[in-house]
Amino acid sequence: MSRLGTAPAEAYRKAGLPRHVAIIMDGNGRWARSRGLPRAEGHRRGVQSIRDVVKHANAIGLEWLTVFGFSSENWSRPADEVSELMGLLKLFIRRDLAELRRGNVRVRVIGGRDNLSGDIAGLLIEAEEKTVGNTGLNLVIAFNYGGRDEIVRAARAVAGDVAAGRLRAEEVTADLVAARLDTAGMPDPDLIIRTSGEQRLSNFLLWQAAYAEFVFVPDYWPDFDGAAFDRAIGEYLGRERRFGGLPQKSEAR
Repeated sequence: MSRLGTAPAEAYRKAGLPRHVAIIMDGNGRWARSRGLPRAEGHRRGVQSIRDVVKHANAIGLEWLTVFGFSSENWSRPADEVSELMGLLKLFIRRDLAELRRGNVRVRVIGGRDNLSGDIAGLLIEAEEKTVGNTGLNLVIAFNYGGRDEIVRAARAVAGDVAAGRLRAEEVTADLVAARLDTAGMPDPDLIIRTSGEQRLSNFLLWQAAYAEFVFVPDYWPDFDGAAFDRAIGEYLGRERRFGGLPQKSEAR
C-alpha cells in the first residue's frame, strides 16, 4: 500500500478507497512543547497540516473527509488559546476558501451554532454557500461540535414531532433519528483516524462511528501528511469489516 501515494485517483478507487474518512486532529500542543515552542505555534502548524491533507484527499478522489476542528468542550480552554484558535479559523476560511472553490471542494460545517459570535457564524455560512455547487471532495468541518450534544438535539427534534402529533412514538426508527443529526445525508465514516497516539473518540461522531474502523497513529497532528494518510488507509484496506454479519474485506460502500 505504500505505492498509493504516487498512484492516480483511479488506482485508489480500484483498491477500495473508503468513502468517508474522519480525523481527530490531536497533538498540536504536545508537538509545540516537544520543540520548546508556544502552543499557538502548534496550532498554526496544525492548520498547515489541514491544508496538506485536504489537498491530498482531493487528489486521490476521496468523497468525504471530516475533520474535528473545535469541540463544544474546547471553550473551557484558556481564553487566549480559544482566541488564537478562532483567529486561525477565520484565517483558514479567508485565505483558503478561494483555493477550495477552485479545487472543486465543497465545505460543510457540523456542530451547534446558537452560541457562536456573528462573525464566526457568518464565515461558516459563507464557506458553505460559496462552495455549495462543488462536486469534488466534501470537506466537513466539525466546529463547536460534540457527539452527545448532537444526539440530544436530534432527540429533542423527534420529541417535538411526537408532541405535536406529526409522528407516533412507535414510528421512531434509527433512520429517522439519523435524519435529524447534523450529518443527515452523509455516509457514516468508514475510517476514523486519531493522531498523537491517544486511543479514544473524545465525543466525536458517537452515533455515526458504530461500524467505523479505527486507526490510531503516533504522529502529532502537525507531523501528519499525505504519506501518513496513505499508511492509515493501507491499514484500513487490510481489515475485514463485519457490520454485525460475516467478515468482508474493507471496501468503499
